[in-house]
Amino acid sequence: MLLQRRPIYALGFRKASLRLLLGLAFIWLAGLAAAGSASAENRKPADKAGEVDTEHMFGFTEGSDIGEAGEKELETDSTGRFGKFDGSYNAIATALEAKYSFSDRFRVSAVATVAYYDVAGVSAFDDRRQTALQSVSFDARFRLLDREHAPVGLTLSVEPHRGFTDEMSGEGADQYGGEFRLLADRELIPGRLFAALNVSYEPEQTRLRASGETLRDSMLGIAAALAMQVMPNVFIGAEARTLRHYEGLGLNSFAGQALYVGPTFYATFGQGYFLSAAWNVQVWGAVAGSSGALDLVNFERHQAKLRVGVVF
Repeated sequence: MLLQRRPIYALGFRKASLRLLLGLAFIWLAGLAAAGSASAENRKPADKAGEVDTEHMFGFTEGSDIGEAGEKELETDSTGRFGKFDGSYNAIATALEAKYSFSDRFRVSAVATVAYYDVAGVSAFDDRRQTALQSVSFDARFRLLDREHAPVGLTLSVEPHRGFTDEMSGEGADQYGGEFRLLADRELIPGRLFAALNVSYEPEQTRLRASGETLRDSMLGIAAALAMQVMPNVFIGAEARTLRHYEGLGLNSFAGQALYVGPTFYATFGQGYFLSAAWNVQVWGAVAGSSGALDLVNFERHQAKLRVGVVF
């Protein structure tokens, strides 16, 4: 990620934002505890024919489901990022993904991502309008707990990737990184209301081809979401995500933080088809050492996601 560097490290701001991260997790866990007080007999038994798949139900936040043994899935996942601190910034990355579940507890997928950049007048970025292969990756998911037999569903996701363009600027680069996530979810009201919590860590090293400069960055994120079924096979909800950017692969030097909130939509139809959409707006953030209300250096003003896929 090509980002503007700020040398000032704001300890007070860091402590306050850490409290915000912990607060989001506490609220979600409190909801689980309240739901867990219901008697086991009030929970509906697993019905494989009509079972809900929570993986894409929550927008950017993801559920713990990985499919049953032998299940295959094809998916397109488009993520748009819009708006920086100046100029015009629009970037849309579309990932094409093929998934296969080797068992009820282990799934792998292969991913290729193509990105379009339309950047003009943004400080620290060159103007560009281009489409390029952004990255290739694979994702391995291990389901640690099944929510039908445990208080929560819990899945570990490990996704290494090899990048060919800088994700933020679109500049040609050699990029190596990964995303490590814990995905938890819970059925709060049987068949009607679901909750999810994600914790993620993303280290990344980028060598810019034009200058030879090497950048090392990392990201820490926490996301919480709710989704409710409003009609058969249709869910609407909301999510909140807080992202913290650091210089250094090991969360070494705090650079900035953003809090996103927004609505989500999920629907299934036909024989295994699904559609998932989300729009997140940055409602609070700050670059390290500044008192600004937003961080539009390390993050964007708006982020949107659209997924379409089929399971067979």
